[in-house]
Amino acid sequence: MPSNTNASSGHKSGKKKGRRARLVVIVLVLAIVGGIGFGAYWSISTVRASFPQTKGTIKLDGLAGNVEVKRDGNGIPQIYADSDADLFMAQGFVQAQDRFWEMDVRRHMTSGRLSEMFGKGQVKTDEFLRTLGWHRVAKKEYDSKLSPQTKKYLQAYAKGVNAYLDGKDGKDISVEYAALGFTNDYKPQKWTPVDSVAWLKAMAWDLRGNMQDEIDRSLMTSRLGPSQIKDLYPEYPYKRNKPVVREGAYDGVTEEYDAKGTATGAQTGTGAQTGTGAQSGTGGTAGSGLAGGTQAPDGMQSQLSGLSDALDEVPAILGPNGNGIGSNSWVVSGSHTITGKPLLANDPHLAPQLPSVWYQMGLHCRSVSDKCQYDVSGYTFSGMPGVVIGHNNDIAWGMTNLGADVTDLYLEKFTGDGYQYDGKVLPFTTREETIKVAGGKDKKITVRGTNNGPLVSDRDDELVKVGKKAGVDTAAPDRGDGYGVALRWTALTPGKSMDAVFELNKAKDFTEFRKAASSFEVPSQNLIYADTKGNIGYQAPGRIPTRGKGDGSLPAPGWDPDYRWDGYIPQDALPYEYNPERGYIVTANQAVIDDSDKAKYPYKLTSDWGYGARSQRIDDLIKAKIKNGGKVSTEDMRLMQTDNSSEIAKLLVPKLLKIDIKDKYVREAQKLLEGWDYTQDADSAAAAYFNSVWRNILKLAIGNKLPKELRVKGQCLNVEPAGNTGPADEGKKVRECGERDADSAQPDGGDRYFEVIREIIDDETNSWWKAPATRTDKETKNRDQLFERALHDARWDLTAKLGKDIDTWSWGRLHRLTLKNQTLGTEGPGWLQFVLNRGPWNLGGGEAAVNATGWNAAGGYGVVWVPSMRMVVNLKDLDKSKWINLTGASGHAYNAHYDDQTDKWAKGELLPWPHSRQAVEKSTSDKLVLRP
Repeated sequence: MPSNTNASSGHKSGKKKGRRARLVVIVLVLAIVGGIGFGAYWSISTVRASFPQTKGTIKLDGLAGNVEVKRDGNGIPQIYADSDADLFMAQGFVQAQDRFWEMDVRRHMTSGRLSEMFGKGQVKTDEFLRTLGWHRVAKKEYDSKLSPQTKKYLQAYAKGVNAYLDGKDGKDISVEYAALGFTNDYKPQKWTPVDSVAWLKAMAWDLRGNMQDEIDRSLMTSRLGPSQIKDLYPEYPYKRNKPVVREGAYDGVTEEYDAKGTATGAQTGTGAQTGTGAQSGTGGTAGSGLAGGTQAPDGMQSQLSGLSDALDEVPAILGPNGNGIGSNSWVVSGSHTITGKPLLANDPHLAPQLPSVWYQMGLHCRSVSDKCQYDVSGYTFSGMPGVVIGHNNDIAWGMTNLGADVTDLYLEKFTGDGYQYDGKVLPFTTREETIKVAGGKDKKITVRGTNNGPLVSDRDDELVKVGKKAGVDTAAPDRGDGYGVALRWTALTPGKSMDAVFELNKAKDFTEFRKAASSFEVPSQNLIYADTKGNIGYQAPGRIPTRGKGDGSLPAPGWDPDYRWDGYIPQDALPYEYNPERGYIVTANQAVIDDSDKAKYPYKLTSDWGYGARSQRIDDLIKAKIKNGGKVSTEDMRLMQTDNSSEIAKLLVPKLLKIDIKDKYVREAQKLLEGWDYTQDADSAAAAYFNSVWRNILKLAIGNKLPKELRVKGQCLNVEPAGNTGPADEGKKVRECGERDADSAQPDGGDRYFEVIREIIDDETNSWWKAPATRTDKETKNRDQLFERALHDARWDLTAKLGKDIDTWSWGRLHRLTLKNQTLGTEGPGWLQFVLNRGPWNLGGGEAAVNATGWNAAGGYGVVWVPSMRMVVNLKDLDKSKWINLTGASGHAYNAHYDDQTDKWAKGELLPWPHSRQAVEKSTSDKLVLRP
């Protein structure tokens, strides 16, 4: 049962909710008056001034006809119009009503202008974001890549947002502007179409694939050898955890992927990618990159550590530096469902935030025609027109992160005012950027780039110094003026992903769905499909590079043209499935295709898949349900989404129970694991103890052996200095403290580490099981000694956190979710965080569980990513579909719909999802008419 200490939690009665909301408003008023000391009186009317009008009539210049906005009891809007332009203009107006503060902060982030709102503390972040140049690329997309129709929709949307802003001061828009007004004279500016396009760059950034793994593998070389690094990035377990696509093959003759083909066509090799770039290596390796797979040049460690620090500064809109971000989606055909038509489920795993990144909405043409083409509902992004995930009258679709390797880091050799490439010195590309700073002086920066991309290392002064001193191996050019690090990333090339959103929204069958998917270039997503005629399918879209030398697992030498990208995988060659014989498709960030036999598929998608713990659990749950002719219901799909089973517990607990524990207090905790069914419910003491044991196993076996750049900031160890070369250094110890943010430190405990431990579990004297003695603990020389020490450490860890009495322990007390307003709720003064944030909730689930309430084992037990929404679409009767959001429709802190879905979300419940005109009318609580 989740706990929510906030006074305005969604489960209270209407009367009590209203009374408590008034009390919170009064607390806010008093806190601001007293806390800031300006003596200003901030009235309740000021707080309520930004609440949206949801009833009556509003005149909106620019509309061609009347538009109805119907909201249900949770404030979720359904919009009805007679033209596409009116529909998207109304979408912009309504989203701005509920979420403009969120939209405004997001566009300042994507354009590197956070300092304009929040002052000098955001300058470093802005410098990095300006270097990436998201907004510049978005403008190029808008100017030259997007279709005329898409541009009209973006213009209509911007017109609606600006109609809402017209005549309003900041305090009329949200309480956050009122608070910001005490320290800043910032005024919201008009919305532009490019502001909407740029949001896709933020989405692509947090779903950018293996960039962090690329950095981490390089940083590991200061303390670990190639074989040890390989241990930490094991091969994908194809025999145990099935890939997404299991039928069909690449046809070397047609150079296309055939969903009903056989491996025979692929074996011909005609047209297949050749050379190193064709390799489909699985699990990251330490080879094929810089310095021939041994150790990166001296100084590269600091270069990449600085880059990792810079990444930590970028606001994690979707998740902590891309680590752990996953999602579940699956579809079951009508042959296996109670309804006789498909059921489709989706729950993307993203960073928890308040308000949720998603905004539920329906966009309906009263009569679908060439003039008005849309009748679609689902999950949207505030600030962007259209529906990102959802269904129309004919099809439904969901998304999970494919994880394709679409980024590469290049070490660039500087010479004078240029860089070396293919034996020549080329000039940097340069541009000047001016960062405006609220309450301070403007700052000018120079952004430099190479033929591989922007020099991200320029954004840290220390990196420049390190680059000048960097040593090299014999394969690299002389040091000269030093080194830098450039980023090549598909999202920095203008594309047409915005076109794909509208094409998906009106697709009527699998052919049109695949055509839309071909435009969805970045971020590369697994797209899952079902339709009302009974078909199911899957498509892997995206702009995915092919490489010459190198496999993308480590930074590459920028001066060597053989390491350049040499093209992209053709869209027709990307894997897909259509009505597979097994009758279901599961995508949960596992391998897309079995490339253990490389002749079957010649292209490399990535070296860094998720390892399939969630996907195989979903697969097993479906198979168990349909065994012997069983049928799947909507409720079954919901229960699967909330499955809390721990796959690593199934592996470890039997061995942990065999450890002979003499200490009676530790033995008392160990007994919690006897008879435990491996389910991580919020009230489970066994789950709490096991996860603490798991955390300590990882710390002792792996974490304490990693370089400081990967360990948690502030956690210090006495270790031998890196680079010891002989007996003279033996036994020396230095005090070394971790440098990584807790949410992105290693080992994070995800299913990659499940596989690491599985690989060595039966090798009881493997070197990873050895841990040095401490002041209080003996050295461990084998697996069982390390397990015993972890059992002890976990007992005392939980005693400190939860108390001596194990009867009071529960996983939820450790594993808590606090929803934080993404700006003032994290960086504002304490009293303001108190009034803007909500929680905590005690949650079940866990890392790599289907109910993926993720936590970082290196950093602690707190929830760092969540199923950001859940949906189950019923293709037999769309009005019987279900959905839920992490928070609520509103971004206004004291609105009734600020967090009114969270209690139900935490319990795994779903809300009705009306779609037809009749069902929407029946659910309507408030009706607003927008008229010309």
